[in-house]
Amino acid sequence: MKRTLLITMMMIFTLCISAQNAAQAKKILDKTTAIIGNRGGASANFKISGVKVGSATGSIAIKGNKFHARAGNAIVWFNGKTQWSYLKSTNEVNVTTPSEAQRMRMNPYTFISMYKSGYTLGMTPKGANYQVHMKAQNAQRSVQEVYLTINKKTYKPSIIKMREGQKWTTITITNFRTANLSDAVFTFNAKDFPSAEVIDLR
Repeated sequence: MKRTLLITMMMIFTLCISAQNAAQAKKILDKTTAIIGNRGGASANFKISGVKVGSATGSIAIKGNKFHARAGNAIVWFNGKTQWSYLKSTNEVNVTTPSEAQRMRMNPYTFISMYKSGYTLGMTPKGANYQVHMKAQNAQRSVQEVYLTINKKTYKPSIIKMREGQKWTTITITNFRTANLSDAVFTFNAKDFPSAEVIDLR
């Protein structure tokens, strides 16, 4: 009887600690979202590496769930619904409706809306940073797991690791700064690429 009571108490204690940890992780992400979700927009440099994407460096501009990224010979625009991907080598623009994982590969800040539903949250202090862990509650979710390294003082993320299936992608972010960006920045303008072939894959 005493053993059963002890086990029950330990389980309740563990659940309470886990709930507190999840609440703390959410507070950290809320603060991070408030900083990088600047109403006028923001920009940063990034380096991405992984089995699915290889390795590339580039720059990104964001505003809400919109983004505009440049990496190597590729330029990507996403207006919150439609994505245009231009490849200089082929002079083609592919028009798609990207999945959550595809958006995150091009926009590391996609997590600012993802964490609010469908993920279990946890947090571990790591020196001058917090490491926030997001794990999908639904096995069908395209992004199953995310690790975020967030500075304790600035609440800016510096490293984002995401898992699709068994494959990991790592994104390192530098030179984050707020900006005042027009919505037109996030939509492809055919007049700027008059000779490009536009291929609608939606």
